[in-house]
Amino acid sequence: MRKLFFSFLSLAFLGFGFSATVEAQHVLDNIYVKEHMANHRPVPYPSIREADIMWSKRVWRIIDLREKMNLPMYYPTTRMDDRFSLIGLLLHGIQYEGLTAFSAKSDDEFKIRISYEEAQQEMGATMDTTEVFNPASNRMEQVIFQRDVRSDEVKQILVKEVWFFDRNYSRLDVRILGICPIREFVNENGEITKRQTFWIYYPEARPLLARHEVFNAGNDAQRRSFDDIFIKRFFGSYIVKEANVYNNRGIQEYAVGVEAMLESNRIRSEIFTFEHDLWEF
Repeated sequence: MRKLFFSFLSLAFLGFGFSATVEAQHVLDNIYVKEHMANHRPVPYPSIREADIMWSKRVWRIIDLREKMNLPMYYPTTRMDDRFSLIGLLLHGIQYEGLTAFSAKSDDEFKIRISYEEAQQEMGATMDTTEVFNPASNRMEQVIFQRDVRSDEVKQILVKEVWFFDRNYSRLDVRILGICPIREFVNENGEITKRQTFWIYYPEARPLLARHEVFNAGNDAQRRSFDDIFIKRFFGSYIVKEANVYNNRGIQEYAVGVEAMLESNRIRSEIFTFEHDLWEF
């Protein structure tokens, strides 16, 4: 009888431990399992023929992540609730998803590929030295260490895109070619410096951007993906350059202040006016 009692007690403890393990493995920080976004695929672009493109203009624009409309791209600064910031997602894609990064030092034509380590250096993860007191030698010694990636210093995104009119579909459309994070930091001389870090070819990055959601302040159940934000133009921006004969010089090279803002608005109005003038009412 005593053996039967101890056997029953042992089975009860084993069953309790097994149920506790099962319950611990099925802890869910939500009321349902999110499956849609993880399996989401970007909507394919419609085909384009060269013969159908009757007009096009290449422009560069800045997305300032400090604007309220663009904050979902900047936050969270660290991964939270399976959400990345745009910069964190791009670095994750370069390291683990095979996303290709291109150098921003030479040009923006996606010619020179760089490694993940080089992309980290562009993001501030450089080697540095500091002095540390060594009790064994009783003196200060220099120690070399590597800084962490400073993704929070990326305050702007440079977007390269092409606006075009397709007479086959009779509409003005736009395609993003590349995105480039711009890092803003204080240099060794105490001056605020802006630097382009690396370029990402946007068509290659679309599958990665489509699988990761962005915070929606209006509805937690209706999250947008990063690809949705770019394709549907859910961001605020301003034009800083258009293709021109002067080596594609930027607006800041010939206009400053209010004049630069007016020039940016002129380029935007020129694109809108072209489509408007094609129709008769």
